[in-house]
Amino acid sequence: MSAAASARPGSLVRPLVAGNWKMNGLTASLAEIEAMAAGYDAALRARIDLLVCPPATLVGAAAAKAAGRIAIGGQDCHARASGAHTGDVAAEMLKDLGTSYVIVGHSERRADHGESSAVVKAKAQAALRAGLIAIVCVGETEAERKAGRTLDVVGGQLRDSLPEEARADQVVIAYEPVWAIGTGLTPTAADVAEVHAFVRAQLGKAMGEQGAGVRILYGGSVKPSNAAELMAVPNVDGALVGGASLTAKDFLGIAAAYR
Repeated sequence: MSAAASARPGSLVRPLVAGNWKMNGLTASLAEIEAMAAGYDAALRARIDLLVCPPATLVGAAAAKAAGRIAIGGQDCHARASGAHTGDVAAEMLKDLGTSYVIVGHSERRADHGESSAVVKAKAQAALRAGLIAIVCVGETEAERKAGRTLDVVGGQLRDSLPEEARADQVVIAYEPVWAIGTGLTPTAADVAEVHAFVRAQLGKAMGEQGAGVRILYGGSVKPSNAAELMAVPNVDGALVGGASLTAKDFLGIAAAYR
């Protein structure tokens, strides 16, 4: 289904609720994928896309359990299609397992693995090469926000991470303030609105009319109790969910903001 199909009134895009399991999940966790697929009923399917990105060890099995009802994605990919890169996973390998998305540039990759925006861009280009949709993550640290540099940081990451050749249906932008990830802290709706409006404007400058069709997700301590407020913010086209995506109950509770 196209990104524009079943978009909310006033929005040009169809919302996406995506779960990032990070380094969590064993074989037994596939039961949650089954429950999510079962809970993604006709009412939700008419309104939103649902995606889960499990660890690489579970991607193939998760795609089988999802049975095409919900999308499955990877959490990272290498820029090359193959080669001597021990422990890495190519975008083509993820595609071969039945994925349709891959996250690139998550703040934990940028911080823990020293990934620059140039590296993130190369990975996003690899995703496009393999026929995957790249979820490009941007976001500021607490120190950067306190210094008043939020828009400068987010703008720079977006400019340097987004492939010039990308079309609206090939990329998703996820704004995740680093200080809100897994901390229980959440920006105000006004804070989120300011950054998302800025990202939308930057997309327009970089992509022209295509920029209006790119989905911009919010991520950072999203949970069932605050999802409805956050998802109602202008230019918020869904969520990238961390810990609350590990169980079907919580994940579907967030998706229910679109019922």
